Amino acid sequence: AKTIGRIADHLIARQADHRLRVAVDGVSAAGKSTLAAELTDAVRARGRPAIHLSTDDFHHRRVHRYRQGRNSPIGYYEDAFDLEALARLVLVPLGPGGDGRYTGRILDLESDEPVNDEFIVAPADAVLIVDGSFLQRTELAGLWDEVVFVDTSNDVARARGALRDAERFGGRVEAERALDARYLPACRLYLDEFDPAGRATIVLDNNDLGHAVLRRIG
Repeated sequence: AKTIGRIADHLIARQADHRLRVAVDGVSAAGKSTLAAELTDAVRARGRPAIHLSTDDFHHRRVHRYRQGRNSPIGYYEDAFDLEALARLVLVPLGPGGDGRYTGRILDLESDEPVNDEFIVAPADAVLIVDGSFLQRTELAGLWDEVVFVDTSNDVARARGALRDAERFGGRVEAERALDARYLPACRLYLDEFDPAGRATIVLDNNDLGHAVLRRIG
């Protein structure tokens, strides 16, 4: 809680002429969505409006996601997320000179059907917090005001992911196979290409959920 509070204080202290856009980046099962939700609550508790979005709601449809093969790590890295839509529909309008109108999702992942939600106008002093993998790729370059990288070891991410996805894949063993075949190798491609921890403005060691360590801030 102290660590999350320190990050929230840092974000609120930022001076910007637009809504503050914050990425919560990291490999699969690093704890990004949990951290982003807690950080959103912490920002709100300090009197600032906060918006929490996830790249899970900005997937491509299945035919696009799996066009390089259901288990392809390159396919997951290149084809899973519509980062250009995230940029166009969220980050640019909430950035400098933007009108503040955004949409929180483009696809219902379970049904694989596009959604056409009404656009929302973000408060002028809002803090946008987006969790997801691959958030420092070229498609989103220059569109973040702060980047939190949630750092975990491969073994920790694998164990958490298997527990999280066991029901989805029909058991823990099957979840481990999916992580080993597709998701974690895709994350390694990202780590090797972009060095996201090195580029992030904030780095959180999240190997121990009860004792997260803030390695860098500001």
